Amino acid sequence: MWRAGVRWAGVAVLLVGVLASKPALAAGCRNTGNFNRWLAAFKQDARAQGISARTINAAQSWMTFDPGIVKKDRRQYVFSQSFLEFSGRMVAKYRLQRGPKLIRKYQKMFARIERQYGVPAPVIVGFWGLETDFGAFIGDLPTLRSLATLAFDCRRPDMFRTQLLAALRIIERGDLTPEKMVGPWAGELGQTQFLPSHYLQYGVDYDGDGRRDLLKSVPDALASTANLLANSGWKRGQPWLREVRVPAKMPWDQADLTIRHPSAQWARWGVRLANGKRLPGGALPVSLLLPMGRFGPAFLAYPNFYVYLEWNKSMVYATTAAYFATRLAGAPPLRRGNAAVTPLSFKQLTQLQRQLVRRGYDVGKVDGIIGIKTRAAVKSVQKKLGLPADSYPTKTLLDRL
Repeated sequence: MWRAGVRWAGVAVLLVGVLASKPALAAGCRNTGNFNRWLAAFKQDARAQGISARTINAAQSWMTFDPGIVKKDRRQYVFSQSFLEFSGRMVAKYRLQRGPKLIRKYQKMFARIERQYGVPAPVIVGFWGLETDFGAFIGDLPTLRSLATLAFDCRRPDMFRTQLLAALRIIERGDLTPEKMVGPWAGELGQTQFLPSHYLQYGVDYDGDGRRDLLKSVPDALASTANLLANSGWKRGQPWLREVRVPAKMPWDQADLTIRHPSAQWARWGVRLANGKRLPGGALPVSLLLPMGRFGPAFLAYPNFYVYLEWNKSMVYATTAAYFATRLAGAPPLRRGNAAVTPLSFKQLTQLQRQLVRRGYDVGKVDGIIGIKTRAAVKSVQKKLGLPADSYPTKTLLDRL
């Protein structure tokens, strides 16, 4: 998973002013060490791993402890919005207007990127828009301070120590200076919010100035995004998501991202294109994705959709990002489904997860988020209770439990 501060088990990236959310439970560890002693030992280790004294000295004044960062990490906010709520906020009119303009503005560059990496412009621009509003909000906190604080903190020190070392190597390579290395509180960098380790590995100098500047250089940021997607399994020339409509009855247990069938099989079960026409043929195996169950919106998810889940394992975020890309590619607005769906509240979702855990199911974390593990557990218990096994938790299921 590529996000650092926003987190595991299906939590989406934090974007300015969009999430109606609940606080996650604070981590149960306490910091008892001395930061200055820790930093001295870290600098020795960095030197042993090949970071020059010049780079460490340049970065030293920025590697300070910020208790506010720890507070943010302890009180991360996670959303319990449904797909329709979240996508309605994120796939906003101004993004749908701005995105195509940018695709036209950088048409030649996007054509070059697609030839080289196989990733089309709408996919890249979709991430660009959702992550930072096309580069407008990349964050303004000192990255080294954030990473040093989180590497010292007791909750995830190994992960952030790796990222702090990667940030120093970015400086050592000459891509950024310490004062120019800024971002959100969890240490991501650039216009599509890379972890420093991925910046180091997949960053591309696409404007030819000799540096990989994912913060200020649009060519560098967008080509690096394509490079990361390509190295995560993106298949050239293949679709990623297509809206469909589902019948009133079908084998709902087949609607699962772990299950794939050719389009012809979905057509035999009554799945049709969103406009009501028959599904086109094709041997490519696809999954049926029901982000809000059998009554809500429906999509065919192609192999490239799984790259979205590599970017962020939140099903709601991944589906929203993929849907946004289809809109940028010319798809019409989605249908809201066959009937109104009332999502469970944050409190109800955590109650449901606790009930599932008591029955021996692995839901990941009890966090009020419908992640992949929670969906799998819901599907299993739906089968046991004789309910349509569409993997989506409902009030009926909660009452039965």
